[in-house]
Amino acid sequence: MKICFVLNDIQSETAGTSMFLITKAHERGHDVSVMGVGDFNFHHDKPITVSATQVPKSTKTKSPKKYLEILQSSKAKKKKISAKDLDVLFIRNNPTEEESGREWAEQAGVAFGRMIQQEGVLVLNDAYALSHAFIDKLYFEELPADIKPDSLITRSKEDILKFWEEHDCKMVLKPLEGSGGEDVYLIDENEKNINQIIEHLSKSGYIIAQEFLPAVKDGDVRILLMNGRVIDRDGKKAIIRRVSGEGEFRSNFRQGATADSSELTPAMERIVSLTAPKLIRDGLFFVGLDVVKDKLIEINVLSPGGLDHMSEIGMPDFTDEIIEAIERKLNYKHMYDGKLSNRVLATME
Repeated sequence: MKICFVLNDIQSETAGTSMFLITKAHERGHDVSVMGVGDFNFHHDKPITVSATQVPKSTKTKSPKKYLEILQSSKAKKKKISAKDLDVLFIRNNPTEEESGREWAEQAGVAFGRMIQQEGVLVLNDAYALSHAFIDKLYFEELPADIKPDSLITRSKEDILKFWEEHDCKMVLKPLEGSGGEDVYLIDENEKNINQIIEHLSKSGYIIAQEFLPAVKDGDVRILLMNGRVIDRDGKKAIIRRVSGEGEFRSNFRQGATADSSELTPAMERIVSLTAPKLIRDGLFFVGLDVVKDKLIEINVLSPGGLDHMSEIGMPDFTDEIIEAIERKLNYKHMYDGKLSNRVLATME
């Protein structure tokens, strides 16, 4: 298959989950292209093209780090491709990681993804679903209240302070649009700078005030779903516990968290069972759930990660399962001769 992966920017990419998937697709013999969100080209009377970068197909490597080195080097080939010639466009850029000055890039992947989807290319996750869930922390609020901590989304300092008092003067504050644990604060009764923190966060937009969960001291658990199910290989589940560093309540790898193993508990199974129907209906193929004990604290639909840390706990990276699933979807697409919508195909097993 001809598959193109959309990243924020090739030169700033690291050897994380996206590179693991890209390397596996290459290893399985597919025609792999990689592009940044600034590499779409549109002309009103011509098909959309993408300025893609390709590692020579003859390259032999199973190392995402080595593959990335070649991708970022002069050995890689630059090529303009008609989007209609692609079989699959896999949107993997993370808008919340864009730096100041690149605001134009935040919605480009999803916006062009919708147009390419209309041209009959299989787009994952479904581009219209990504549009709907673009602010994933707001999409999160559409899920059943029973599986989530109490929360408030607002720009009102007075409402945030009232929420704080109602929750025994302990809460978590974070930006509505953010990732990686950046600008996430634990606010307790000893916090002296609460007003300054609220003012700082409000400069970036809406603020989430969330009930503090004491069980977060044991870290959180990232559960990776595909087609609404926990990714599985021979009974091993794509689940990883992220354990906070000493003196740190945030459980993000970028904030120094370490990887540990975790079982799929009955509480986690219930969260998955209540979340999956909506993900399937909306066309969200590859999704990450962050769970603390019996509560879902975040959902990651734009660029879920974690595969690159699986080896640290003796687990497979599950990339074969994901690429195989895409291969099946493409086969369904051909067998049904265009009668299945992209949204249906996106979560078909």
